[in-house]
Amino acid sequence: MTTDPTWTDHIFAITLFAEDLPAARAFYQRVFGLPVHFEGETSAVFRFGGTLINILAIGQADELITPARAADPGAGVRAVYTLQVDDVDAWCAELSARGVTLLNGPMDRPWGIRTASFQDPMGTVWEIARDL
Repeated sequence: MTTDPTWTDHIFAITLFAEDLPAARAFYQRVFGLPVHFEGETSAVFRFGGTLINILAIGQADELITPARAADPGAGVRAVYTLQVDDVDAWCAELSARGVTLLNGPMDRPWGIRTASFQDPMGTVWEIARDL
């Protein structure tokens, strides 16, 4: 067993499963304003700072997760990814201009942050936040 305490200091990649890869790719390009870092027939990868977000066609999920199975997108949200921003309200306006409908916010949370949330085409929830 490793005793290296730094092995969890950096998330290298997160893979999200997409039923409609072209729609997901277009959403990430439009909403986040990011270029495609890598693209293949079944995936599109975007770089969020030091973390890669891999959008993978749902048909390829089994190869990665068997014997587990990918959940149906209608099963409900199981994760939220948070991006820290300087001005939540300004980003809400920018996201609206990019065609995004907010799930909630902007709002001040009792734990001391201001947040707003939205979903990508696969149902993944993204949150923007800043300390109050």
